[in-house]
Amino acid sequence: MKAGIVSIGTELLLGEVVDTNASYIASQLPLLGLELQSVIAVPDRMDSLVEAFQQAWQRFDVVIATGGLGPTQDDLTREAIAQLLGEEMTVSPELESDVRAIFAAMGRDMSPSNIKQATLIPSAQAIPNPRGTAPGWWVEKNGKLMVAMPGPPAEMQRMWEVEVMPRLRARIPGDVVLLRTLKCFGLSEAEVGEKAGRVFGMGNPILGVYAKPDGIHLRLMAMASDQEKATALIAEAENRLRSTLTDHLWGTDSDTLENTVGQLLSTRHLTLATMESCTGGLLASTVTDVPGSSAYFKGGFVAYTNDMKASLGVDAGLIKEHGAVSREAAEAMAQAARRQLGADIGLAVTGVAGPDTLEGKPPGLVYIGIADGKSARSVEGRFPPRRVDVKRRAAVYALFVLREKLISSPS
Repeated sequence: MKAGIVSIGTELLLGEVVDTNASYIASQLPLLGLELQSVIAVPDRMDSLVEAFQQAWQRFDVVIATGGLGPTQDDLTREAIAQLLGEEMTVSPELESDVRAIFAAMGRDMSPSNIKQATLIPSAQAIPNPRGTAPGWWVEKNGKLMVAMPGPPAEMQRMWEVEVMPRLRARIPGDVVLLRTLKCFGLSEAEVGEKAGRVFGMGNPILGVYAKPDGIHLRLMAMASDQEKATALIAEAENRLRSTLTDHLWGTDSDTLENTVGQLLSTRHLTLATMESCTGGLLASTVTDVPGSSAYFKGGFVAYTNDMKASLGVDAGLIKEHGAVSREAAEAMAQAARRQLGADIGLAVTGVAGPDTLEGKPPGLVYIGIADGKSARSVEGRFPPRRVDVKRRAAVYALFVLREKLISSPS
């Protein structure tokens, strides 16, 4: 079965908002055996909406729309669907009661304009939205299906996961489709592709290789007549990939490096302190993205100048001799962070974020230092010389170095 996505909102076409909804839904449709053939962004204009819906309604078995379900005059998704199908919108007493209850729970009166969020057409059923005031629409007519969901990602994703996807799965015949993502760091996209290609042929499962902020992802998609067969296909393919990518693989599916190292630190009852230069606090920010990270993260320093590094215990003579961007400086920074905060492990980042050279060293050159009570070591990284990318990839690399230490050290 074929599917199309219609993303609604003038802000998408002006570049003010990134359409994360479309990419999320696109990643979900293969799980249902739906083939996505089109993604179109449409402004908040009635003629454009009706035209887009008409084309999608004619071309696809399933149409997924996001956005335009709010209470304002430029929220026109309901009106456009009603016009497309030649049906009249009427207020549903049950929906009106639900919307009014939401405002009452917030201690606010409902604006008259919110009444449009309580409307339906004969071919539509309301889709509950406990995270907002806009119910979705499940529309069926003439063997076609359209689902309209709100634009805010938190509302849309909850509606998709809890309400829409289970209903679609029950309605759509076909093979079982399973996805598995393996996450790799320390190799380029080309290197991963070459290594995977040596052990992985084309066919079922299908393999995709993608560059992501936390490394290279390998996505396996298996199709079979039942769950057991699809699971076996995924398992066999994963084993082949693990045999060639070995230690470069660090996680699967929804795993993140910050969660992975957090769990390792917690399990081993170890604490962490950081000192950063070129990443400007991004490493500490990423570590603390994990709920409960205060159990193992003591704190961090943004030592952006040499004077700041020296004030925290990094030998000024060492910096003068080797430079702030050096293996020696990275190791000394890791040791100083550990000492200052009494942590078990110190982790440091120093480098040249760019765009200019520093100390005669090129943009993209980074050193990661790591130290415990016994020793310190450092590793070098070289990244494409784009400032934002250098910072992000250096923070990820530091977490990968920490993970390597934690899994290689005795528990």
